[in-house]
Amino acid sequence: MTHRIAVIAGDGAGPEVVAEARRAVDALGLDLSWHDLPWGTAHYHEHGTMMPADALDTVRGFDAVLLGAVGDPSVPDHVTLW
Repeated sequence: MTHRIAVIAGDGAGPEVVAEARRAVDALGLDLSWHDLPWGTAHYHEHGTMMPADALDTVRGFDAVLLGAVGDPSVPDHVTLW
């Protein structure tokens, strides 16, 4: 059975750390499929939100979520963490 993993790489060092985490997990040979979700600061600057309104419904369709570091000086912390 393939497990579907949503990936929100995050900001700053998040994408680099998540990429290495994926490599480490892939080395285990588990039956996983990775699904990148392009949410975070770049999404905020383009759309005015960190993620789309249906984000929670979207991630509920996955078996797990790999979330990288979040936060960027260009977005207030209360916006990023909400």
